[in-house]
Amino acid sequence: MLWFNVVSEALLYLCFSILLGSFILHLIPETARPGIKISKNILLIATLGVAFLSFVPVLKLILYLYRDMGLGVTVQSVLLNFEVGKSWVKTWIVSLILFIYLVPIKLERKPFFSLAGLVLILVLIILQGWSSHASSLTGWQGALTHTTHFLAITTWIGILIVISWFSTNHDNWKHFLKWFTPVAITCLALAALTGFDLMGYMMSEDNYVNSWTLPYGQTLLLKHLAIIPLLAFAFINSILIRKKVSDDPAFNPLPWARLESMIVLLIFVVTGALGQEAPPHNIETTINETGVSPLFSFFHEGEPVIPLAFSPGILSIVLFLSAVLFLIMLVLTFIKKAPKVMALVMGILFILTAYLALMLSVQ
Repeated sequence: MLWFNVVSEALLYLCFSILLGSFILHLIPETARPGIKISKNILLIATLGVAFLSFVPVLKLILYLYRDMGLGVTVQSVLLNFEVGKSWVKTWIVSLILFIYLVPIKLERKPFFSLAGLVLILVLIILQGWSSHASSLTGWQGALTHTTHFLAITTWIGILIVISWFSTNHDNWKHFLKWFTPVAITCLALAALTGFDLMGYMMSEDNYVNSWTLPYGQTLLLKHLAIIPLLAFAFINSILIRKKVSDDPAFNPLPWARLESMIVLLIFVVTGALGQEAPPHNIETTINETGVSPLFSFFHEGEPVIPLAFSPGILSIVLFLSAVLFLIMLVLTFIKKAPKVMALVMGILFILTAYLALMLSVQ
């Protein structure tokens, strides 16, 4: 059930990204982007994905409560009285409207078609924010923060995924980068700011390192480490490739964009896992309730002493330096025209070595 929840949440992010990216790119003039051909079936499946995959948290709540209340009463109560249930009913209705709307139209025909779809997907994103954990804690402030965070990520990643996997050519790549690079930087800045704000809802920033003793903190750390090679790929695809395309118009940048999107999918999976863990509002209390993370226990035996202290040894320093080296080699893979898969391998090796270095540096 855990892996089902993780995969379903990762696929939900992917569905939102594909829909949002498709609507945005079809609003952009063809002279400012490569040609795009995305199947109507993919858009319809993504819309159904939003409707059904967003039901998983509701299903978890129903399965948790039905033994005491009975299935019929529980379903009715969750859908009508719980905010997560009421938000899903609205999500289902808007998703159904979007599905029916997409059936007869072709986005490439008129910009209005994409604009109307964009409005509907924005409504769905707002509903996601309103049903979030942050919203349940702080009301509209948490909903606004989560909505902004989710919108920033799906805008950046949605454009990246659609352009890298559904482009029919790599024409106008310089014109594409001219507007996409500032959009991506803006989205990244918004995602970082709202991400820190959302983290503050779950725990005090002072407890970030202490949270590594818990499954939530371990997953959050892996997510943050995975973002670093993503930024390295973004540097390649926005800065280095711009010069490469200028020097060699025949150069195809799409494989590098696809590699960046693979790191994104990894982050989606980790984010899905993060949503399954108990937020550490109080570290000591959460340890007593859920126990220490098995990953943390693998490196440190016995009960952890809070607060954790940094004490890097020779091994952890070597691992830190190795992680930096892997990151540099990721960029050099592009510069030296090495096999592209090596860049992905270097990114994964960076995550592993940086994680090991941090785990061996705390006590």
